[in-house]
Amino acid sequence: MCLVPRTAPRFANATGIDNLFRAQWTDQIHEEWIRSLLEKRPDLTREQLEKTRALMNLHVRDCLVTGYEDLIDGLTLPDPDDRHVLAAAIKTKASVIVTFNLEDFPYNQLMKYGLEAQHPDEFIVHLFDLNTAAVCLAAKQQRAALRHPPMSSFEFLSTLANQHLSETVRRPHRFRDLI
Repeated sequence: MCLVPRTAPRFANATGIDNLFRAQWTDQIHEEWIRSLLEKRPDLTREQLEKTRALMNLHVRDCLVTGYEDLIDGLTLPDPDDRHVLAAAIKTKASVIVTFNLEDFPYNQLMKYGLEAQHPDEFIVHLFDLNTAAVCLAAKQQRAALRHPPMSSFEFLSTLANQHLSETVRRPHRFRDLI
């Protein structure tokens, strides 16, 4: 899950994916995805996932949101445990909350704050429509970073499909040679 602020990205690379959005999250969001992944994937260790957390924080400028906690108690969502995400989104003046958990972020609750929730598949498709070359380059770089084991472009797209990103896979399929 990440928050996408309304403010324009402050990155110098005008042709890259980082010019299309600014991802932000909280330490609490990190804790949630780590806990969830450890439950679903007993082959992973907390140490491995903490390394991923550190790399995410290192490579995404200004990603950590703080100072949102005082907003939590005044917010209402179907699952009260998700209010911290809404509070952080409000704090950063985000426009989008990217999450697989759409049912816990209803439109009528988010619109009060100028927010919407988007499934990651929808979010990536929007990025693809905005800048196909940047998304293909980002996918190529991500695939190249997967060395244990390395993946062909077909295997990489199959992995994305298995992660419920079917529209994401359909878009770049014709650009498979670029990924």
